[in-house]
Amino acid sequence: MSTTISALSDEAAGISTVAALMGHPTRAAILAALVGGGALPAGTLAQIADVTASTASEHLARLVEGGLLTVVSSGRHRYFRLRDASVAQALEAVSAVSVSAPARRRTAGPSPEMRLARSCYDHLAGSLGVGLADALLRQGVLLPGERAFELTAQGAVRLSALEVDVASARTRKRLFSPTCLDWTERRFHLAGALGAAILQRFMEARWVARRTDDRSLRVTVAGQRVLQREFDLDLPPAP
Repeated sequence: MSTTISALSDEAAGISTVAALMGHPTRAAILAALVGGGALPAGTLAQIADVTASTASEHLARLVEGGLLTVVSSGRHRYFRLRDASVAQALEAVSAVSVSAPARRRTAGPSPEMRLARSCYDHLAGSLGVGLADALLRQGVLLPGERAFELTAQGAVRLSALEVDVASARTRKRLFSPTCLDWTERRFHLAGALGAAILQRFMEARWVARRTDDRSLRVTVAGQRVLQREFDLDLPPAP
C-alpha cells in the first residue's frame, strides 16, 4: 500500500470514528448542549438528552474516551465540557451541512435568537459573527485565507484601539485566527484565539450579553451603536 493510500485510509478511519461518536442521537444532544463552551454535570446533560442517568453516563464515557469531551472536577462534583474549540468548530460545520441535507422528518430549525447572535465555544457566531467577519475583511483588518484569516498590521492597531487584547491572543497555544463554518449562515466567521479575544471584549463591554436558556447572545443597545459606528453593521432588532 502506498504512503498516500495509507494516509487516506487513516483519515477515513478517523472520520468514521468521530462520525459514529457524534451520530448517536443521545451523544449528539449532549454535544450540542456544550457547543457554547460551558461545562455541565452529568445529571443536567441526562435531562437535556432525555435519558436516564445511567444511560447518560455510558454515552459520556464514550465521548471522553473518544476525545470529544473532557472532565473538569470541582470538589466532589464532575463537569463535562468539549475538549477544545476544534470540537466545537467540527460540530458547527456538521450542523451547517445538515441544514441543507435531506431529513427523514422535519424538525424545528434554530430560533431567531440563535440565528442572530450566539457563541460557538468561545467566539461569535450567527448573523453577528459572519457580519463582523465580513466587516473586518472590508475594512482591511483581516485578509482572507483558505483556512484562516490574516490579521493585518493596521488591523491589530484598530482592534487594540477597541481594547481587544490582541497581544495576549498571540501568546495562546492555539490557532490564532482560523475560519469556522457557521451553522446557520453557512459562511465563515472568525474563530481561534483572536475570535475569543473579540467575544471577551464584547462581553466585558456589555455589547452582548448571554441569555439564560441557550448559547444565544443578546446584542445590547450599546452594542448596536458600536457595531454601526465602528463596523457599519446594522443588525435586526433583538428578538
